[in-house]
Amino acid sequence: MTRWRLLFTVVGVGVTLHAHDVISTKITWSREVSRIVYKRCASCHRDGGSAFSLINYDEARPWAKAIKEEVLSRRMPPWNAVKGFAEFKNDAGLTQEELEIIADWVEGGAPEGNPLYMPSKPRARKSVESKNAGDSVRVAGSLVLKAPAEFTGIQPGTLQPGSVVQVVAQRPDGVVDPLLWVQNFNPAYNQPYVFANPVSLPAGTRISVTPASAPAVVLYRASDK
Repeated sequence: MTRWRLLFTVVGVGVTLHAHDVISTKITWSREVSRIVYKRCASCHRDGGSAFSLINYDEARPWAKAIKEEVLSRRMPPWNAVKGFAEFKNDAGLTQEELEIIADWVEGGAPEGNPLYMPSKPRARKSVESKNAGDSVRVAGSLVLKAPAEFTGIQPGTLQPGSVVQVVAQRPDGVVDPLLWVQNFNPAYNQPYVFANPVSLPAGTRISVTPASAPAVVLYRASDK
């Protein structure tokens, strides 16, 4: 009996150790990761949202490795625009620092940390929309501006899943402004892209959509003050 009791004890310890990852990071859910999730993911991943909840540690911990894989591949949060090509106010993509924090947390055992450091639960937020007076410019292939214009956002046309489209503005002096670059388009997350700052373009600027066969894009004019 003593031999079997010892065997069960050793096996039990082995199962316990295997079930818990070794903690090798100071990054915790309570202090760093929850804030990223609340800012970037909670609009969908919450009770009553369009996806399973990640609000609490007990909800997020089983998905830790999947979260890492999804964010590093940039499949999540869903954001069709290539990051860094242009700056958008409603950019849902994670920054490089946020990606590294999540990756280090998962690789370090995904610890919870002290619950006292938890931020307040996020409130449902309304989506950011382009501010315009109903005036817009439609660009199919290319268009030369006949007058100066200030734009607040851009909306790609109805693209096929997986499509790629790029929009740039070339000023008369040759300077090129990147406006939008979409790769591997996902129609489930189609939306207007709101520029971080209004884009002012002089007369004579050529706005080009590549490929030329891509559906027309719409640029929203800034409201008159």
